Amino acid sequence: MHFADFDHAAFLRDTWQKRPLLIRNPWANWINPLEPDELAGLACEESGVESRLITRRSDGMVLESGPFPEARFAKAEAAPWTLLVQAVDHHVPEVAMLIAPFRFVPDWRIDDVMVSYAADGGGVGPHFDQYDVFLVQGLGRRRWRVGPRCGADTPLVLHADLRLIADFEATGDWVLEAGDILYVPPGFAHDGVAVGGDCMTYSIGFRAPSRADLVEGWAAHLADALPEDDRYTDADLVPQAHPGEITPAALERLHAMALSGLADGAAFARWFGAYTSLPKYADADWQPEAAVGQAVVQALIASSQPLARNPASRFAFIRQGEGALFLFVDGQSFDCTGDAARVAEQICASASLTLGPALSASPAVVTLVAALIDQGSLAFDEDER
Repeated sequence: MHFADFDHAAFLRDTWQKRPLLIRNPWANWINPLEPDELAGLACEESGVESRLITRRSDGMVLESGPFPEARFAKAEAAPWTLLVQAVDHHVPEVAMLIAPFRFVPDWRIDDVMVSYAADGGGVGPHFDQYDVFLVQGLGRRRWRVGPRCGADTPLVLHADLRLIADFEATGDWVLEAGDILYVPPGFAHDGVAVGGDCMTYSIGFRAPSRADLVEGWAAHLADALPEDDRYTDADLVPQAHPGEITPAALERLHAMALSGLADGAAFARWFGAYTSLPKYADADWQPEAAVGQAVVQALIASSQPLARNPASRFAFIRQGEGALFLFVDGQSFDCTGDAARVAEQICASASLTLGPALSASPAVVTLVAALIDQGSLAFDEDER
């Protein structure tokens, strides 16, 4: 699935994180990748699937969390309703393929693909998010109204479960048909309502760490590694005028002590690679019951057996000079050089790949592939999983 006509560079220059944009069907051949019954089936799964049902009733919006019994979808709901299922790309390969055309945004920014199905008039109400989203109309029609940028001071409706905007005023109003896309940057108000039945929308979301998350995570990581005896010292202490004062000299020394570790850029890069590759759903793995032997991996590479990435896993790398990089997968880091570095780039580039048989002779490649299989991030084809 790919775009027939879309200028990525112009979009990033003129639109990305600046303004909403309606993109009329840019696909070479749009085909809805998931049937409504399949989505409902996912929402009934007992584990590994996050789902919600929002009903627009006369006394307000009502939120229910899944999993849902199959009987919940067997009878028609009188009030307009919307079913939302998170991370459908982790479970349906055809939905995961929707991400590929949007990889002009770096992979580490990608969150997941949420899919919604709505009856006529269904929607989640006017709201704003803290992330970029491409809203792809998969089936049916949905009316989207977009408003101004919101913030912490935007008045919200008093609701126990939903963050709905109290006084929503639209500045843009469009009806999307199958294949159309609406891009909404962080903070912009938007409200989508199904026009007619069988309305499906694919929300391709992009995450962005908050400053608070970065500071908390990086500082906690550093603190865990610091020795107990690394403490404040003042061997040059001299008498001071008032014993109750914390002097400027002491404050300067304390501040420098706190900042010195935080300022290590190389250590931060290594930590962030592992942090940003942590899986969203840790239980959605392919971890084998027993460790795969390196001899088995070597033989499968030699026979050109295809490899596949776990769609729930996250892969990224940071270059470390010529022919070397750190590979980060599901919170783990791997130092790679030579053939292993080249294979790491291949793994990050494609959801599936076949390694050249000659690489079976590389101990570093075999070790890397075996480690990724053992942690459930990578697997050979279905027969080998």
